[in-house]
Amino acid sequence: MKPGRTLFIALLCLLFLGAAVFFFAPLLTFWLAAGALLVPLAVIDALILCLFTDRLRVKRELSGALTLGRRAFVRLTISRTKAVGAVSPGAKSPSMLARSIRLFDIYPDTLDCAVFPAKLNRRMLQEKKTHRQSLVFEYPVVPFDRGSWEFPRTELLFGSPLGFWQLKVVHSCVSRGRTFPDFRKLTSGADLRGVLEQTGIKVVRKRGQGMEFMSLREYQHGDSVKAIDWRATGRRGKPIVREYQEEQDQQVLFLLDSGYRLHRLEELEPAGQHRRTQFDSALEASLLLSWVALKHSDAVALGCFGAEERWLPPRKGMSALAALTRSLYDVKSAPAPSSLFSALENALARLKRRTFIVMISNFREEDGESLSWVLRRIRERHLLLLVSLKETEAEALAKRKPAGKDEALESAAAFSYLSARRRLYKTWEHLGLLTLECSSRELSAALINRYLEVKRSGLL
Repeated sequence: MKPGRTLFIALLCLLFLGAAVFFFAPLLTFWLAAGALLVPLAVIDALILCLFTDRLRVKRELSGALTLGRRAFVRLTISRTKAVGAVSPGAKSPSMLARSIRLFDIYPDTLDCAVFPAKLNRRMLQEKKTHRQSLVFEYPVVPFDRGSWEFPRTELLFGSPLGFWQLKVVHSCVSRGRTFPDFRKLTSGADLRGVLEQTGIKVVRKRGQGMEFMSLREYQHGDSVKAIDWRATGRRGKPIVREYQEEQDQQVLFLLDSGYRLHRLEELEPAGQHRRTQFDSALEASLLLSWVALKHSDAVALGCFGAEERWLPPRKGMSALAALTRSLYDVKSAPAPSSLFSALENALARLKRRTFIVMISNFREEDGESLSWVLRRIRERHLLLLVSLKETEAEALAKRKPAGKDEALESAAAFSYLSARRRLYKTWEHLGLLTLECSSRELSAALINRYLEVKRSGLL
């Protein structure tokens, strides 16, 4: 219990009145009377607050699985309980409540909330029409960071009837949960075509192209002569062609750099949203492509290297998506070193069959020499796609018109840096490797398009 604002005001007035007594002696009687009256009033006010005021009971309800960036609601049910002064089990709880009730729900720092302190309507708790006197308080929260979270407690601040004192009551109602990437829209039952249309991806199916034989059918105008099955044509007496589909039962591995290379903040996002790192976009794009690959009956594996080391072996079926999400929801990047060479070496040791490897990082000119040996081994056994996210700051410096000598040097350095990166990508492409450079916002669509191109071309 601590003094309230009214007590401070009363003591301040008593102090001024005592100072006035020094100059005007007849006020001494009023000053002593005011002091003698204030002391018992303060004591009685404190006793009422401590002994005869209902303490209330708080219960919190919210989902244990939240989605990054999506608003969720926390529901607090506040009900009355028997006061300390009611000793008889059958006695009714006193109808007396505190003059004011303020609520503080201690929420985790990974959630955004601008509600507290909240002032409760005590009249709703005093209604006698219902047998269960309770108040429901609901407020929104917006998660802005992935990972585990915990609501440790709820605090209620009661004001005494005369306002002299405030009593803080702590309710240790603990709530725990996790925040997952914004991936719930893909598990809503929508088909693959609808999701791809929303991301701006156009899937073009070419008749008669692919790697796996699907069925025989009659020849149609526009079919290639190479697709004609001459044995079936001779048996049936009319042109029959073979129809193919993209090869199924393949394997895709994602290697995500959780070190300093993807720990850069993304470009400014729409107002009201929190800043994210490039690693967050890379993780969400990998999960989205995993969903597409699982829809194509491929097995999906994922590994993180750098700040956090994780490895999820290849799995098939849509249940693998839930396992990926549960295992990677709390992975975050950090300004720590990462070894691209070691990540590829570990992948070579773990993979037992030909795999489409997608490595997402920010590649530099020096990576051409450090990765030359392992890239040759990767190319012999697997198909590798090296994905690099654009560095918008360097591009802006290279494109700006310099106003002085210092800015000219900065622009020249940025242009040289970007040119060296492009030369590195061309060198890798000449070696038979696949490369991709795009912004964070374009990453999901670009990855899915490249995956579908690989499936149709039969490179894997």
